[in-house]
Amino acid sequence: MSEFNFVASAGRVIDIELQAINEIRQYINGQFTAACEAMLKCSGRTIVIGMGKSGHIGNKIAATLASTGTPAFFVHPGEASHGDLGMITKEDVVLLISNSGETAEVVNIFPVIKRLGCYTIAITGNPSSTMAKLANCHLQVTVSQEACPLGLAPTASTTATLVLGDALAVALLEARGFTADDFALSHPGGSLGKRLLLTLDDIMHKAERVPCISQHSTVTDALFEISAKGLGMTAIVDEFGRLLGLFTDGDLRRVIEQKVDIHTTSIATVMTQKCTTAKANMLAAEALNIMEKKRINGLIVVDDSNKPIGALNTQDLLRAGVL
Repeated sequence: MSEFNFVASAGRVIDIELQAINEIRQYINGQFTAACEAMLKCSGRTIVIGMGKSGHIGNKIAATLASTGTPAFFVHPGEASHGDLGMITKEDVVLLISNSGETAEVVNIFPVIKRLGCYTIAITGNPSSTMAKLANCHLQVTVSQEACPLGLAPTASTTATLVLGDALAVALLEARGFTADDFALSHPGGSLGKRLLLTLDDIMHKAERVPCISQHSTVTDALFEISAKGLGMTAIVDEFGRLLGLFTDGDLRRVIEQKVDIHTTSIATVMTQKCTTAKANMLAAEALNIMEKKRINGLIVVDDSNKPIGALNTQDLLRAGVL
């Protein structure tokens, strides 16, 4: 096997595709604005159509639009000609993709789409193409060369089209005021949804599972409570059940190193008084951020009267898929 410089080849591809992305900046103009405005005011869905590699890119663009607040789905042009055009309504915006702008399977369905009265957006690399002329709006994605040395395999052109699709999706997201909570609603089953939707009330230990001892307890009592509840800490409360402080297994190690008598020493003298707490309605992701910043492994959750009602540690966040 002859020696071949794979690294140099990969570097050349990346350079060409970076150039392609930079080249399409010049085409972000009034036509791009018109496309965004049409999609923004659309009362239906954005239907994305493309053949071959353009179809694969179109599928991803449709998925990105749908997950960022713009209802969208992909329709294969071959299937469209055999019944799937019935999925398109006059309220929809149709986004059609072809680098040449002459792909027969896509061009052939233009008359039906136009007859429905749909607003059409063509993404092509040829402003003089049939698709560019037929569409209400044309988004040009012309690249100077493909990364394929034969100039045959769609590479730089598909990358540029994908970037343009992301630009559309993000521009629309920002125009809609789409929030993290909105995003979570379309991703409830994944880790993103968990990070955005779960509150501490969903995952914290409650009732008798909350490690808690009286201020009159000893360090030994704290040790037993920490061991029994398995959260690496215990809350210390006054006679009214209000939080006074926190004692962790890390505090226990320090106390032992100081040769303090754990059997007679009051927990109130060695506890951390100004401890970090949380509320039950706090997002789990927010709690994780606090724990990481303060470099702590657990949190006591208190109510409006500063009484412990819950507790959790990093293992709970890990099990919930937040960490």
